[in-house]
Amino acid sequence: MDSLGRLLLRVLLVPLGYFVAVVIGTLVIVFGSWKLGVVAADPDARPFALFGFVFAAPVLLVMLLSMMWLPAAIGVLISETFAIRSWIFHVGNGAVSSWIGWSLFGYIDDSHIPLNEPLPVVAAGLAGGLAYWVIAGWSAGFWKPVFRADPLALPARAASHPPEIR
Repeated sequence: MDSLGRLLLRVLLVPLGYFVAVVIGTLVIVFGSWKLGVVAADPDARPFALFGFVFAAPVLLVMLLSMMWLPAAIGVLISETFAIRSWIFHVGNGAVSSWIGWSLFGYIDDSHIPLNEPLPVVAAGLAGGLAYWVIAGWSAGFWKPVFRADPLALPARAASHPPEIR
């Protein structure tokens, strides 16, 4: 019964972790690459920043949610199958998944200039992978409990006086 409960918990935590990872990655791109925070500070450019926050950022979020699930799912399935709980694995999975997703976007026009530079995209993947680890990755693998007693450890005994030697 404990395994069924852990499986149901994984079914809830993995999609939640993916969603939070994509939201964090989107925020890294919006504030790091697009620099909408800096643009919003300029009074003359506030309409552009408002457009970016209200229209462009949600479109980016939906695009990332739809494009990143397959590359990220491969790493998530590996971590769930082998109970890999290392934050380094999940951060690396985020970076590789963001790189693959970025290469799937293609170019805007015939100039072959990408929409974003690769550094902010990989940074978004690193941040998203860390966010996924915080939510779901630290307890990966439904068949391997996180907190369990060591079966080789002897049970704790009550303190008693040492035997007397006569």
